[in-house]
Amino acid sequence: MSVSHNEEKNQKLARMKELIRTLNEAARVYYVDGNEIMSNLSYDQLYDELEKLEQETGMILGGSPTQRVGFEVLSELPKERHPSPMLSLDKTKSVEELASWLGDKEGLLSWKMDGLTVVLSYHAGELVKAVTRGNGEIGEVITQNARMFDNVPTRISFAGDLVLRGEAIITYSEFKKINETIADADAKYKNPRNLCSGSVRQLDPKVTKSRHVNLMAFALVSAVDAQGENVDFQNSRAAQYEFLRAQGFDVVEYKHVTNATIAETVQWFSEAIQHNDFPSDGLVLIYEDIAYGLSLGRTAKFPRNAIAFKWSDEQAETVLREVEWSPSRTGLINPVAIFDPVELEGTTVSRASLHNLSYCEELELGIGDRITVYKANMIIPQIAENRTRSGNLKPVEVCPVCGQPTEIRSDNEAKFLYCSNPDCAAKKIKNFSLFVSRDALNIEGLSEQTLEKFIAHGFIHHYSDIFHLDRYRADIVTMEGFGEKSYENLMAATERARHTELYRVVYGLGIAGIGLANAKVLCRHFGDDFTKLRAAGVDELQEVDGIGAVLAENLVRYFQDATVMKQVDALLQDLDIEKKVEDHTTPKTMEGKSVVITGSLDHFENRKELQALIEEAGGRAAGSVSAKTAYLVNNDITSTSGKNKKAKELGVPIVTEEEFLRILKGEV
Repeated sequence: MSVSHNEEKNQKLARMKELIRTLNEAARVYYVDGNEIMSNLSYDQLYDELEKLEQETGMILGGSPTQRVGFEVLSELPKERHPSPMLSLDKTKSVEELASWLGDKEGLLSWKMDGLTVVLSYHAGELVKAVTRGNGEIGEVITQNARMFDNVPTRISFAGDLVLRGEAIITYSEFKKINETIADADAKYKNPRNLCSGSVRQLDPKVTKSRHVNLMAFALVSAVDAQGENVDFQNSRAAQYEFLRAQGFDVVEYKHVTNATIAETVQWFSEAIQHNDFPSDGLVLIYEDIAYGLSLGRTAKFPRNAIAFKWSDEQAETVLREVEWSPSRTGLINPVAIFDPVELEGTTVSRASLHNLSYCEELELGIGDRITVYKANMIIPQIAENRTRSGNLKPVEVCPVCGQPTEIRSDNEAKFLYCSNPDCAAKKIKNFSLFVSRDALNIEGLSEQTLEKFIAHGFIHHYSDIFHLDRYRADIVTMEGFGEKSYENLMAATERARHTELYRVVYGLGIAGIGLANAKVLCRHFGDDFTKLRAAGVDELQEVDGIGAVLAENLVRYFQDATVMKQVDALLQDLDIEKKVEDHTTPKTMEGKSVVITGSLDHFENRKELQALIEEAGGRAAGSVSAKTAYLVNNDITSTSGKNKKAKELGVPIVTEEEFLRILKGEV
């Protein structure tokens, strides 16, 4: 393939990626926000251009609007053993050791991405399998989810068999966006890697798609052409990378290095990381000479053809001046270290999380101690060492917000500090923040900062007060950040929120352990009748699928609190709860029954269509087989899957799709 032809192909790929971003954003604004950012004509022109480029290149990139990829929600991720163990890399923090390891050979130095490793397999140009690294021996099959990654090609021009490895990542900017949508501080994700791991391993691919996961290819495992011959890469790792790039993959950034240039190249990477939008926890050095690297074999733990370089974190000594104790919605009080500002990795740092009381005790912290601090992975401030170790730090005995006593609780051998006052203002702010969040009452304009101001001014004491803010119009319009327009927008948002669904209210109340899914199940079980729900006892509540003894007791305790119920009753007077209209034409053949669906379906595009029919018939579509399951729907009755085995153990009938449809109609 000529250089000019490669250049032309890369230009087309770049244009395709640009078109996909533009078209998807236009569609999102139109369908989600109800607005337009381009005319239908412009959209159609760009769409046609993308289709033409896909035909010319023979490639379809992940997320292309020309594709209507179907997917289904899995109840569990299948496991698969890797053909050979996926080993981790040996590590060093010394540039001199890197140079010594490389010797007189040429190497490629690249980012060590901090995400989740995924193995992709293509056959005849189609993505046929994606498996996580897992424990190195066995991974989870996430093929449906990988199709939802923003930048993974679902079809490539290479017609043979291709296997590659890449790192699934979520950018810092996307991580920040997702966390901003979560009102509860305790529920926010801690770092991009944890968010990515959960996003890649979702049971519902639509959730994966919403998280905007990207994949950076870092290794070509094998490439066999349509004639069964191994592709000749002229013994060059760089050639493999460029081959992957030509197939439409985003390849990890790399640079050629020798013994003489490695130090300056490491320096270049250390400066570049300050501006990266993606998480990286070091670098990887691999021999450019493929055959030489493979000839070195491997140890029991590491391959010998590559080595990881971990940043030797820049540290600075400073003085601990204060520990800030920050209460949350649940009452947990988080300690944060405040120290004299120091320069680290090009930025000024003066705060670091202390996580919990056990962490503080381990460091033997005390006010005035000399400590060394650093940025973990050059990003997150942490305390490296306490040189003084005075141990005089004592947790606050009263909550810094409400002044009521605190208490120490243990969880998994770690100690945490809590505020014991149920009426703590900090808890109120977090509670109200959850109540007005998108999945609850969805009141735009009431950010946590605004709620804090309103609570401090005495505008909001109880949930119902949110719907009577007009009493304070004169005060609100003169507040900083507010005016007539903001006030009117807020009033309109609260009026819209009055008409809602019961599950949103139940979720928004913040009952311990009751998330959105549980709230929906509870309300459906009690027919959207709040009176029946609040009167239910522990035994009755446990009849609801997914509600165990702990959650049932939490619910009963909540509904037995007379003070809380007085506030809830006042709230309900201000709401117009939408009543579900009973469909009396559908026979209630599944009344009170739980049904599990597994395997592929013949009569429905996806499981949600069949689940909707089950719910119309009065039943519930569950994700796992239990003693309460009425039927397991599986077209492969002879399957030895875990669900089939469980159903047989419990005596749960396993029926085909055809049989179940007859049961639904009351024909059986």
